[in-house]
Amino acid sequence: MSKNETEKKSETESVPTKVEKTPSPALKPKSASAKQSAPASEPKKTAPVQVQAEKNAPARTSPSNHIYIGKKPVMSYAMSSLIQLTASGEIVLKARGLAISRAVDVAEIVTKRLGNNAYAIKKVDIDTVKLGEGEDIRSVSTIELIVGTK
Repeated sequence: MSKNETEKKSETESVPTKVEKTPSPALKPKSASAKQSAPASEPKKTAPVQVQAEKNAPARTSPSNHIYIGKKPVMSYAMSSLIQLTASGEIVLKARGLAISRAVDVAEIVTKRLGNNAYAIKKVDIDTVKLGEGEDIRSVSTIELIVGTK
């Protein structure tokens, strides 16, 4: 052997040739009985994540036609309002504080843009609620907009 060939041979011997891969937790081998019961061509059946979240969610105490306006985008509330209106015929949009303007925007979008003049604002209630305890009591404005079919 020449000098170059022995150098190449020693270089290849020093490099590890076997690379060990750890299997991911999702790809754990199944037992023999599990392999026989489910064919390989059939997809794995798992429960949707949303169903699992609903089991842990607290029970809803407000009526189903009440929509509480918060910090989400206006169109998110407008689309859910429109879906609820088609199902029940009347919804109540509720908001407090800085979200009042967003509630008015949702009502206007539903009645004028998305509803094709099929819906109207039936009633508007404005109120003030005291929040806090002791010296931390503060007044917060609230609004309820009732939107229904004409």
